[in-house]
Amino acid sequence: MSRAVIYETFGGPEVLELREVPEPHAGPGEVRVRVTAAGLNPMDWILASLPEAAEQFGVTVPSGFGYDFAGVVDEVGRGATGFAAGARVYGGALGRAAADFVVVRTSTETSDAPEALRHTPEGITDEVAATLPVAGMTAAAALAAIDLRHGDTVLVGGAAGGVGVFALQLAKLAGARVIGTASEGTFEFLRQFGAEPVAYGPGLAERVRTLAPEGVTAATDLFGTETAEAALTLGVPPERISTIAAGPNPPGGVRATGGADASPDALTKITDAILAGRITVPIAATFPIEQTREAVTLQAGRHVHGKIVITL
Repeated sequence: MSRAVIYETFGGPEVLELREVPEPHAGPGEVRVRVTAAGLNPMDWILASLPEAAEQFGVTVPSGFGYDFAGVVDEVGRGATGFAAGARVYGGALGRAAADFVVVRTSTETSDAPEALRHTPEGITDEVAATLPVAGMTAAAALAAIDLRHGDTVLVGGAAGGVGVFALQLAKLAGARVIGTASEGTFEFLRQFGAEPVAYGPGLAERVRTLAPEGVTAATDLFGTETAEAALTLGVPPERISTIAAGPNPPGGVRATGGADASPDALTKITDAILAGRITVPIAATFPIEQTREAVTLQAGRHVHGKIVITL
């Protein structure tokens, strides 16, 4: 037997239970990963709490929990390619990451497409690797959608969140001036990454205009639509505004995007930047798997600066 976080009904953190489950094994075209860390994302608890959101991703109850994980390959099935036993890896497995073991496809022998699995570079811990797939890919896609370039002044909405900390650092690496929305208690945190903070809420456009009277040239909204709407008010063309949280039809014709739109080499560029010391991954808190409910409660409060990781 092994352990996994399971929920049998949709709801808040209280529905998450750590259960004994049959130990999974790698089949043809698959490897089994002994999970050491699972990074939390808002998507995880949104799928667990909202049936309509879960339906969009094909998630039904009972279900496992989490997507991002890191660990070590400990079983290799027949026909599995690219990964040997003992390899450190990270990747994504929808509704299965918070568990002792995750079985992941590596070839098309049993499926039309392999799942997301990558080798963890030496010098990057499993805790950091477990934060990368969703947040890193989403941040890269959000900036690519607006063709961010050197000399831009970009407004980043939700800059202190799990995606935001990647987006603002990637934007700085691209040579942009970054203005990030946040609560005032988060301002110093954003300044550590070279961003200029501005308070979110009513009057955002006017505050940004005061901070950058020469204008804003691009924007990405990582939380709702407030930043996208402010950017439109400031005269930013809709094709240079992206959003990840406004659904398929965002306001004013701005560009909806997500991690699936990121380039194939986006995570490689991010891990290279981490190893070079040009990107820092702030881990706000770690929780053992037995405290998954507490971890989700903290993240769902939307006041976390950086990423939360469940450890095994």
